[in-house]
Amino acid sequence: MNAPLRLHTPLAEKDLEKLAIGDKVLITGVIYTGRDAAHKRLFDLIEQGKELPLDLKGQIMYFVGPSPAKPGQAIGSAGPTTSYRMDAFSPRLIELGLKAMIGKGNRAQAVLDAMKKHKAVYFGATGGAGALLAKAIKKAEIVAYEDLGPEAIRRLEVEDFLVIVINDVRGNDLYAEGARKYRKC
Repeated sequence: MNAPLRLHTPLAEKDLEKLAIGDKVLITGVIYTGRDAAHKRLFDLIEQGKELPLDLKGQIMYFVGPSPAKPGQAIGSAGPTTSYRMDAFSPRLIELGLKAMIGKGNRAQAVLDAMKKHKAVYFGATGGAGALLAKAIKKAEIVAYEDLGPEAIRRLEVEDFLVIVINDVRGNDLYAEGARKYRKC
């Protein structure tokens, strides 16, 4: 079994080009959170030609609505949410420089096409392991849409945040590959 690869944010295309589906990756640096309500607000700003509350270039968006932090912790449980709810917004964010997303579940073809065209990736995080994932989050602060509560956009500082490459920059899909291998059995 191969050791996990290490990535530091912000992400560069040359780093993403080295990744292949199934690779385990440890992320260190800054990642941002956002779910469907925050994505809708970002998308509306883009459509209106207004400035976004964060620079997307080279960044990672984690689809999560964390629970409140307990005393002495940076964040509460922080497990991934189902990614398809962001599919209507993701291609435009990728076009503006978003280089990776973290979530769970399949992505729409339009998202896969945008990732391939703009050299972005989709990482999977283990659902049901939110408390374990939260241990890699060292600091969390709200940067936009505080009124959304858990769905506000947060800036997370992470160390060795474990993910798996589900979709790489070449258009490969770990879920589709797994299904093909299963059918051959």
